[in-house]
Amino acid sequence: MLSPDEFQIPITFDYLAVFLWALSGAIVGMHKRYDITGVFVVALLSSTGGSLLRDGLFLHTPPPVLTDRFYIPLILLATIVVSFFRQRITDMVFVDRVISVIDAIGIPVFAVIGMQLSLSAGISLPGVVLVGAVNGTGGGLLRDLVVGDTPVILKPGQYLVSVLILACVLFVVLYEGLNVPRLYAAWGTIAVFFVIRMLSIRFNWQTYPVLRDPPV
Repeated sequence: MLSPDEFQIPITFDYLAVFLWALSGAIVGMHKRYDITGVFVVALLSSTGGSLLRDGLFLHTPPPVLTDRFYIPLILLATIVVSFFRQRITDMVFVDRVISVIDAIGIPVFAVIGMQLSLSAGISLPGVVLVGAVNGTGGGLLRDLVVGDTPVILKPGQYLVSVLILACVLFVVLYEGLNVPRLYAAWGTIAVFFVIRMLSIRFNWQTYPVLRDPPV
């Protein structure tokens, strides 16, 4: 458990992030032509995959989806919303934009939470960075694997995983190396990720394949 002097997120933001990530996963499942159960499963993995991997593989504790009574109802609600408003949702560009902003905040927030829990569990510093990165991107990873797509985090595209790793390293350096109070280190990490991520979306900064296509 996190102590009162550590960085913690408002419970309303936690629930909002879970709902929106579930909504994005449900939309993916809908586009894959899954039935209502399949859409729910994709929504579940998209919204809770990071904590499932963090707590199941690394920390060996029950994940929030099993201990918080509101997670499952929120994910179910997102599934129902997508099912009932499927025609409108497919045409709503602002859904992607809202989710992008939530991701830009939520990914580093939950990465920081994962790193704090890892430090409390006595995990080595490289392991702390790994858990933070997994906590931030695990939902998208499991979602893409389940629907049969190459995970977005493995493909060239707008800066995401590289920035997240940089942010996780920054948190460790600030807190463990420079003795910056954990709260300030957390907010600094979140701010750096948010700014770089939003700039990469605005200006379409991208990574490229290691092996380029040969010239024609």
